[in-house]
Amino acid sequence: MTYSGEVRVGGPADVHELKDLMITKVAVGPMNNNAYLLRCRATDEQLLIDAAAEPHTLLTMIGEDGIASVVTTHRHGDHWQALGEVVGATGARTYAGREDASGIPVATDVPVDDGDVIRVGQVELTARHLVGHTPGSIALVYDDPHGHPHVFTGDCLFPGGVGNTHQDPEAFASLIHDVETKIFDPLPDETWVYPGHGDDTSLGAERPHLPEWHARGW
Repeated sequence: MTYSGEVRVGGPADVHELKDLMITKVAVGPMNNNAYLLRCRATDEQLLIDAAAEPHTLLTMIGEDGIASVVTTHRHGDHWQALGEVVGATGARTYAGREDASGIPVATDVPVDDGDVIRVGQVELTARHLVGHTPGSIALVYDDPHGHPHVFTGDCLFPGGVGNTHQDPEAFASLIHDVETKIFDPLPDETWVYPGHGDDTSLGAERPHLPEWHARGW
């Protein structure tokens, strides 16, 4: 089956099979959050991005192999409702942006700064600190050596715009600056974008609209 990234709460997961990495996407909870399970194909080690809700759904997806780590993209409550139960069941290490860690009620084992590398088996993910939606939001970039990059953006970039900055001009200016300089500028149009809610997109699909986003201020 061809991966589409179109999932719905209560429906099946969708699996993106890359040469070195398997990415399983599922939608959970009342706010239609996306959770992503990454599995290194060489070692079978697994990492979960955003234990958002529905711990049973997430633990079923994880399976008996467990997970080595959980990355929380930011401190907003809809992204960590299942974190305590998932960590309790798996013993996984927890990662979050340093500036957001204090706002997550499950202890962060590894505070993450811009440019830090998080590993799942033999696969490396580079954290990019994006300020504006929250002070410590992070995106994770996988630069696939066999193809184009993949980036997990949390709530900082969606189809149609950057994340909510609650009509705060300074927060919007910060977020769009970071998204442009750390995501759009260094990465090619083919980059696949996996957001915290809703459907996937690509940088190429969104790049032409950057001037519109600047003009509207959100």
